[in-house]
Amino acid sequence: MTATPSNAAQAIADLGLQPATLHLNPGVDDLYAHAIRLGEGVQAATGPLTVRTNKTGRSPKDRFIVEDEQTKENVWWEGFNVPIGADVFDRLLAKMVRHAEGGELFVQQVFAGTDPEHRIPVRMITEMAYHSLFIRNMFVRPTAEELQHFQPEWTVLNLPSFKADPAVDGTRSDTFILVNFGRKMIIAGGTQYAGENKKGIFGVLNYLLPEKGVMPMHCSANVGEDGDVALFFGLSGTGKTTLSADPSRKLIGDDEHGWTDNGVFNFEGGCYAKVINLNPEAEPAIYQTTRNYGTVLENVVLDEQGVPDLNDGSLTENTRSAYPIDQIPNIQPGSVGGIPKNVVFLTADAFGVLPPLARLSPEQMMYQFISGFTAKIPGTEEGVVDPTPTFSTCFGAPFMPRHPGEYARLLAQKVQESGAKVWLVNTGWTGGKYGEGHRMSIGHTRALINAALSGQLDDVKFVRDPFFNLEIPTEVPGVPQEVLNPRDAWQDKAAYDETAKKLARMFRENFKRFESGVDQAVTDSMPDPDKN
Repeated sequence: MTATPSNAAQAIADLGLQPATLHLNPGVDDLYAHAIRLGEGVQAATGPLTVRTNKTGRSPKDRFIVEDEQTKENVWWEGFNVPIGADVFDRLLAKMVRHAEGGELFVQQVFAGTDPEHRIPVRMITEMAYHSLFIRNMFVRPTAEELQHFQPEWTVLNLPSFKADPAVDGTRSDTFILVNFGRKMIIAGGTQYAGENKKGIFGVLNYLLPEKGVMPMHCSANVGEDGDVALFFGLSGTGKTTLSADPSRKLIGDDEHGWTDNGVFNFEGGCYAKVINLNPEAEPAIYQTTRNYGTVLENVVLDEQGVPDLNDGSLTENTRSAYPIDQIPNIQPGSVGGIPKNVVFLTADAFGVLPPLARLSPEQMMYQFISGFTAKIPGTEEGVVDPTPTFSTCFGAPFMPRHPGEYARLLAQKVQESGAKVWLVNTGWTGGKYGEGHRMSIGHTRALINAALSGQLDDVKFVRDPFFNLEIPTEVPGVPQEVLNPRDAWQDKAAYDETAKKLARMFRENFKRFESGVDQAVTDSMPDPDKN
């Protein structure tokens, strides 16, 4: 075993782990060397470490929470929150300890959160050097002085080469992610997808922070020259990372944040951007990270010269770049900001019926937040031949352990106290559904958002959308008037009406399971296609 500070080595031993080699807080150069030595990846000609994984995305159905006296009453045991016994956790942990004996382990000691009052110190243990580099990029790295006195509250043990036996271990498959709040520990196996390392611990923050009055959010955030903070909620593919990386505003973070009484703080120290078909002209800052030394590229194909080909989706459409946030030139120091003035919900509506921008009432905000709507397009998954609605509560259902109504009420409280405006922005299709209309212009979307954030819409007239009861501006600088109202953009108005009614009914059907946990005013704000 290599030399390590005694407290960390002892902590590893206390878990029963007996590796032959233990690497504690290795740096970028060492992790590159180890990853290449272990056959985990290769260095691209332009600098990044490129890797391929056995799974190309998260495994939300393989995530479990240990049911105990604490979680039994506080976790919403529906959707992605599946209970599992403490005995299953203990049995799998014991097997993992035996599996790791005599092997090689990498340890990173990091913080989850940039706010010292609310951050969690975490010890991340993995057998893969590339995972250790991912963790180093994505979490907040302690200073040398902080490392000297580092005391982790949580431990994550991730061994991708260890696979569960579902028939014996009580898991759904050979992949598993088990969260134990009683032991303050996460164990994972069977998947090389590095995103599980961060999402597991952020799920922990999403459970713990509401008890402290802090709103945990799956959103990006940036800040303007005047200190005005904007939040961007959205699922994958809606533009959350792209739209928050605005050259005229400083980036606080691209994925996970907390909203305290004092402002907003980033959960992360890096960004995990989807890079398929990334346009170097439209997104130059993110594109540059895919060429930088220290970046991890997951499932990105290299061309014959060893250069990343971001247009090649042959391995997966979910190609990713994981890089420290300081690779982005225009970042907010400390990754913290003040009280938000604007909240933006992003949706990629492949049905083409939601407006490019709408202003939400408090009740509509809670309704849209709990609904968490976007749409899959044909070809993204096997069997998807028409636009398919995706409803992910709080814009991050797999990571939200509590009842969606609890998060919605806390967000509503924060919005009310701050006076923030809330907007719904459709980055999807217009002029028709997918295959008939066209994708919303990113230039128009940026103009719409800039107008909302700058206050240019404060004195503009708004009209009501008949199917979703949304307030739509009648004019926005830099955006053609016919773009603003989605019905005007369709040549076949009857087809628009039928498609809008269809989606409105889908919204109502999805919300039935939440009605008992929200106020009547929220339920009353639902779209009602039968009134039209």
